Amino acid sequence: MQRVAGALPRNVDVAEQLELLADLLEIEGEASFRVLAYRRAATRIRETAGSVAELALAGRAKDLQGIGKTIEEKIVQVVEDGEMHALTKRKKIIPAEVVSFMRLPGLGPKTAARIWQELGVTTIEELKQAAEQEQLRTLAGLGAKTEERILKALAEKKQEPSDRRLLGDGLGPLLAVVEVLQQQPAAVKVSEAGSARRRKETFRDLDIIATANDPEALIDYFTKLKWVIEVVAKGSTKATVLSNEGLRFDLRVVPPESYGNLLQHFTGSKDHNVALRERAVKDGLSVSEYSITVVESGEELKFADEKQVYERLGYQFIPPELRENAGELEAARRRELPELVGLDDVRGDLHTHTSYSDGRDTLEQMALAARARGYKYYAVTDHPRGTLVEQDLEIDALNERLKPFRILKGIEVNIRIDGSLSLPNDVLAERDWVMASLHAAFDRHPTERVLTAMENPHVDCIGHLTARKINIRPPAHVDVERIVAKALETGTFLEINAQPNRLDLRDSHARLAGEAGVKIAVNTDAHQLSALQHMEMGVAQARRAWLTKDQVLNTRTWPQIEKLLK
Repeated sequence: MQRVAGALPRNVDVAEQLELLADLLEIEGEASFRVLAYRRAATRIRETAGSVAELALAGRAKDLQGIGKTIEEKIVQVVEDGEMHALTKRKKIIPAEVVSFMRLPGLGPKTAARIWQELGVTTIEELKQAAEQEQLRTLAGLGAKTEERILKALAEKKQEPSDRRLLGDGLGPLLAVVEVLQQQPAAVKVSEAGSARRRKETFRDLDIIATANDPEALIDYFTKLKWVIEVVAKGSTKATVLSNEGLRFDLRVVPPESYGNLLQHFTGSKDHNVALRERAVKDGLSVSEYSITVVESGEELKFADEKQVYERLGYQFIPPELRENAGELEAARRRELPELVGLDDVRGDLHTHTSYSDGRDTLEQMALAARARGYKYYAVTDHPRGTLVEQDLEIDALNERLKPFRILKGIEVNIRIDGSLSLPNDVLAERDWVMASLHAAFDRHPTERVLTAMENPHVDCIGHLTARKINIRPPAHVDVERIVAKALETGTFLEINAQPNRLDLRDSHARLAGEAGVKIAVNTDAHQLSALQHMEMGVAQARRAWLTKDQVLNTRTWPQIEKLLK
């Protein structure tokens, strides 16, 4: 299939081809390191803000972590021919739905290949029939239970739901469990680990690392907590449990002398740890999860403190949020990591809603809760619902009562299909703060609509730029580089929306914007009191984007922000 001249493939399209190629190679029995290389490259391409196809044509895609000459050539093939040649070749050999077999419980690539090659099963419907007719058990290693699991999964299957849950679903419970374990008399040190400690937007399991003067007592206590509905596994130093909310917790009690090593290892990411170990080899060191070994002398170094692990390997301490092998190791070796923004730096929230529009709680309730959080100002940005007079009068009265705390008279307007806004300029001119956001028709020229909105002299900030809802709705295909350039040109701010199912801007896009010089507002978009706590999620996303206090707009006082407005 030949690509239309001038049209470059989107990053998501290139990544999907790499992922499918990895699946097909896995079915063919290709070496795991090669399959993994394609999967990592696909992830890197998805997370890159600019056009990877454009980089590949210029010979610069190789500058991205995890992309070498071979993968760059494959990206060029997508540009020139519409599809990677290796993918085209394998799609002619392996039936399309065989890849779907691998998504079912108990069916890995080798088993999927055997079902296809030995039973002649090529579609999901044929697989269902084979399980119902008890044909799968004729293959060595498969039995009645396998058939039951497949039939159950197919019955429940709707549209390939993600096996990853939102960080917002798990972070609160995880931190609560850590706190409970810290209070147990046997515990010495307890910390969250894994992707949740890195504050990645989704997770599979919730990992906890601990030391204890009586590991078995801590494990026993953990497995008997009142919310545990199933103990999946239990040993003297490890346990896995399921909670009544369907969350899976893994606790590992480790030797105190290696706590730092193990916390570093189990925090990840895998890419970060692999790069860390590869560099250590060049320095004559061997890194395992338990220790660092000096190869020449055989000396084994164990550290109770994670910071000491990084120090011994020649690095500045790397905050967990940065550990994605995205340049942090090189920066830490040069001692040039930025001082990341913290939750305590935030002075106000610039995107919130009340019962005047689609919020659940009243203006007064939201404002009092914001003040209780220590904020100095709070923008109410309700959607337009008739006249604003009543709301403005209440804001005036509350400001008189609550000063020096200040409630800002804001608004969130829709960006229409033609790029115009849902309120006239004379109304916008009277507001302290104007958010403009896409709320519908996400597939209809989203980039051009946002660019037009930013040219409006009254628009201060673009809300949830790509309009994604994680695990529900994919991001709109917005050209982030053009948006960032226009933001700089017009003096418009961009937002990290802290709603757990948005986190939009995503980390890589926020990093691109921050490095370009655009100030980022971290906002909750809270529609109820409990959502104000999502600021922690937004700040975590900002930290994953390498943002400093100066790069985050609402670490400033309101008079300081006013000076930066158009």
